[in-house]
Amino acid sequence: MESNNSLEQILQDGKLYRHVNSLIVAHLRDNNLNQAASAVASATMTPMNVEAPPNKLLELVAKGVAVEKDETLRGVSKAVPFDPIITAGYGSIPAPRAASVDFSSVNDTKGPSKNIPKHESRHISEHKNVARCARFSPDGRFLATGSADTSIKLLEMEKVKQMMQPDARDAPVRPVIRTFYDHQQPINDLDFHPQNTVLISGAKDRTIKFFDFSKTVAKRAFRVIQDTHNVRSVSFHPSGDYLLAGTDHQIPHLYDINTFKCYLPPNFQEMGVNGAINQVRYSSTGGMYVTASKDGAIRLWDGVTASCVRSIDGAHGAAEATSANFTKDQRYVLSSGKDSSVKLWEVGTGRLVKQYLGATHTQLRCQAVFNDTEEFVLSIDESLNEIVAWDAPTTEKVARWPSNHNGAPRWLEHSPVEATFVSCGIDRSIRYWKEVP
Repeated sequence: MESNNSLEQILQDGKLYRHVNSLIVAHLRDNNLNQAASAVASATMTPMNVEAPPNKLLELVAKGVAVEKDETLRGVSKAVPFDPIITAGYGSIPAPRAASVDFSSVNDTKGPSKNIPKHESRHISEHKNVARCARFSPDGRFLATGSADTSIKLLEMEKVKQMMQPDARDAPVRPVIRTFYDHQQPINDLDFHPQNTVLISGAKDRTIKFFDFSKTVAKRAFRVIQDTHNVRSVSFHPSGDYLLAGTDHQIPHLYDINTFKCYLPPNFQEMGVNGAINQVRYSSTGGMYVTASKDGAIRLWDGVTASCVRSIDGAHGAAEATSANFTKDQRYVLSSGKDSSVKLWEVGTGRLVKQYLGATHTQLRCQAVFNDTEEFVLSIDESLNEIVAWDAPTTEKVARWPSNHNGAPRWLEHSPVEATFVSCGIDRSIRYWKEVP
């Protein structure tokens, strides 16, 4: 039996070699390198007129390089088991529920506001200390949360939804599928790689760490970027080849994730930019990125040259700007600040388009977010311990919900693909919110 297997392997290897030789000969011949093609054909006993699809060799090599790059990024080892359920289809984005709002056509909207559906929430997990941040994967299948206890939890959203079913109490569901421990100080921010099963974290210990969450037993990071400052915020470029770090330094740090080289604008010392960066986020194409800074400014940066192309100074008065993110069409930026305001800015002019008022947030580094269709804006009222929702076009408050946290939540994160969001609390808990039918 063993000799038969060995013979079969020899035959398979021979078939593969003949196929490779045929592709090489065809590639050389089709590129008018006839002398080289003839030499290879003669040496390998391959017919010169062998048929092969045009550029087939180049296509296969390109695919192999892409896979090798992916494995290098994730630190693939055959000795470590992978979870095929997690890796299957990761990165494929579902079709949106509805078209996003075109704010250019509703700048002066005075009509009736939409009613946001009633939501219910449930405790789905908790850390051993303050839950400081959360991020959904681009396809909405996973949620990562980071804590002051230095841990990171990864939750599978399908299991979270199972928890919400009436019969879930009869058969408890555990949505946390990974827990990572590798930071020395509190976690500030998280992000998912757009194509690969890689999660990054930025922390007060001045590091950015890479975790491969397809590995079933990995607890530690497989790669680490050592920054020079407290890493407050991280954001992957849509290509996955670069990442931004917003730190206590006034300029965002742009890293090549293959070389770990850090890029700063050549004239950054002359920019007159001050204040640590609370949040940094790429636009959907990576052509721009935006920062929200402790000096109250919102700044727009060129995604290629890394130069600041617009600074909205005093965007939140003398108070800190705590969050900033682009709309899906990249034409507007939604920002939040410790002046208890949420604002919408036009990217092209820096003009203030809308303000969402009536929620107090002066202490925590909270963020304002759109729902997945950009019809509503959500934020936190610290004084009343509530989550507040506004109609995005009209700016009218349309809902206030008790947060159900013991103390005000410090972070909101909305799913990019469906009508669900999570809140993270100083009470250490993570709550999952969904529409009530």
